Amino acid sequence: MATLPCSAESLIEAYGPHLNHEPPGGFAARTAPDRTVNTHCCFCGQQCGVTLAVKDERVVGVEPWEEFPFNQGKLCPKGIKRYLQNNHPDRLTRPLVRTGRGFAPIPWDEALDIVAERIRRIQLHHGRDSVAVLSGASLTNEKAYLMGKFARLAVGTRHIDYNGRLCMVAAGAANLKAFGIDRAANPWADIVATDLVMVLGSNVSECSPITTDYIWRARDRGARLIVVDPRLTPIARTADLYLPVRPGRDAALMNAILHAVVRLGGVDEDFIAQHTTGFEAVREAIADCAPEAVERLVGIPAARIVEAAELWVQAPRTMLLHARGIEHHTHGVENVLSCINLVLATGKIGKPGCGYATITGQGNGQGAREHGQRCNQLPGGRDIENPAHRAHVAAAWGVTESDIPGKGATAPEIVEMIHRREVRGLLSICFNPLVSLPDARFTQEALERLDFFVAIDFFLSETARHADLVLPGSLHEEDDGTVTSVEGRVIRIRKAVEPPGEARRDWEIVCELARRLGQGERFDFHAPADIFDELRRLSRGGVADYGGITYERLDRDMGVFWPCPTEDHPGTPRLFEGGRFGHPDGRARFHAIEYRPPAEDVDDEYPIILTTGRVVSQFLSGTQTRRIGPLVAQQPEPKVEMHPRLAARLGIADGERVRVVSRRGAIELAAHVAATIRPDTVFIPYHWPGAQSANRLTIRAYDPIAKIPEFKVAAVRVERVA
Repeated sequence: MATLPCSAESLIEAYGPHLNHEPPGGFAARTAPDRTVNTHCCFCGQQCGVTLAVKDERVVGVEPWEEFPFNQGKLCPKGIKRYLQNNHPDRLTRPLVRTGRGFAPIPWDEALDIVAERIRRIQLHHGRDSVAVLSGASLTNEKAYLMGKFARLAVGTRHIDYNGRLCMVAAGAANLKAFGIDRAANPWADIVATDLVMVLGSNVSECSPITTDYIWRARDRGARLIVVDPRLTPIARTADLYLPVRPGRDAALMNAILHAVVRLGGVDEDFIAQHTTGFEAVREAIADCAPEAVERLVGIPAARIVEAAELWVQAPRTMLLHARGIEHHTHGVENVLSCINLVLATGKIGKPGCGYATITGQGNGQGAREHGQRCNQLPGGRDIENPAHRAHVAAAWGVTESDIPGKGATAPEIVEMIHRREVRGLLSICFNPLVSLPDARFTQEALERLDFFVAIDFFLSETARHADLVLPGSLHEEDDGTVTSVEGRVIRIRKAVEPPGEARRDWEIVCELARRLGQGERFDFHAPADIFDELRRLSRGGVADYGGITYERLDRDMGVFWPCPTEDHPGTPRLFEGGRFGHPDGRARFHAIEYRPPAEDVDDEYPIILTTGRVVSQFLSGTQTRRIGPLVAQQPEPKVEMHPRLAARLGIADGERVRVVSRRGAIELAAHVAATIRPDTVFIPYHWPGAQSANRLTIRAYDPIAKIPEFKVAAVRVERVA
């Protein structure tokens, strides 16, 4: 696992004009920081505790926050270098307006007036829903809540969604369907106590390195490990059983494993009868899914599928973990439900060391999907189409129920609407769709068709380069707030420094825009704590109930697990204890799943499967990590990972340039020939833009329920470049 032990003395670096590159000498040898601030990493959903060192009002170093219970003194390569972005020369410090020759500075008041005037003008001519808002899953809970309220009350549009649509929504939809609540069922400490860990579609060693430590500690206790992935990732190399599933066939594999479990007599009939509904339909649906019948489809010998079932049945306690590898599909929700079926059928949930969890991807991937910035959601995880939920929120906001717009379009659908000129104006924050959405050429065409586009960001991302106005916002460590970690633990983000130059905190920008749009009295917040107090009041009684969580409790207890309805409630680290689930009748729901093929499968013209994902040194669209020198040096460009048999058939040697072509575009990269991937599949990481963008190749095809894109399967051909 890529974790680095460190100390303040070894990590507080000299700062100067090239802070994105670490100097050879340590700063602490000559001086000491003015202060240190305990907060959390700005990257993935693990939200590890970090201690930032501040000197002369600049963040100059980082070390693990040793006392924080999740990472316990460990950080990954991204976390240990995160501070090097803070004083990067690309940092936006003044509002910018597009001119005939690029961007030029503009005063704040003039910039904000332009935004308000252009929004009003577009809506006057094309209707209120002609302006959309795209937000982000790395925002704090306060800002995520604020964006939903801002879009619906200040802008008055129903079209708001967020980049978690590319990450967590398949798992979220499946969790709600099966459990009635969308959160990891167990704290990560339960991983250490289990007897078997099954990891599906998650390269934890690179994407969630601290989670790897939990798995290793379980293995030190004697736990077994099953890994399902088309690539032999670092965690898969250590597995007791590795199942190299063919991309897009996950539901078929899980049905076959459950078929074998039934055949082995491993079903917990008492648990099913007392705590669930719908199993008979599942039993019927998997009747024809014997391992022998699906082995060719999934690309795994029947004997290994049966072995997985045997290991699962024999283990007294099991933990099933999954991530984007099974979710980024046109049947992502069904894939997740097929995993949940296995957990429920064997009654292995709601107990110490025994349960189920989705590994959250983005920094606040859990909390940001709970409090109203999704197109179908109001604060507290409420349903925007439920009249009672709408009435509750309307009363709290001091508006009528009809003043709250209805369900809007998802982020990919908004881009499609922009392309069709149905949406004419866009406000975006913490979202880089030109790199992160599939079929990048289509996204670029859409951005170029906007009448008006304003972006709030701290770097000029590839998407922001298409904006008419860019408003400089704040980094993670330049504001207070809360986030909710992969475990469902609400934790505190603490401000370490002020935004540089004329940059402003994001919530201040949004509230000022709301005032200019005539809604100032409803956005009269003076600090993030004010926003959080309103958020927790509105969430009370909802699915995601933060009612009893306060900043004081978070500071004292290093976090509180929701649901936490009252201030004297201890929080809920483990869900479903006692067998009661989140649905009104207390029962979990089985869902009969039938395998559906991917939207685009291989053929004679495009005979190879492309799958995409992350690498350890980069994060999401790379807006931050591609500006951190040591991370850039670790992997300066993407490569095409391919099996030696495929490389030999195509006449390609390791390191040679190859062209990867899909029906949507082509890119040229170096080949990385390694026996760590299926021979019928190639892998390209997606953190790079432009001519290196994997999303020039991916397909605009979406899950019908969650609308998550199918990033994990596209048909391509690979050609050697002369």
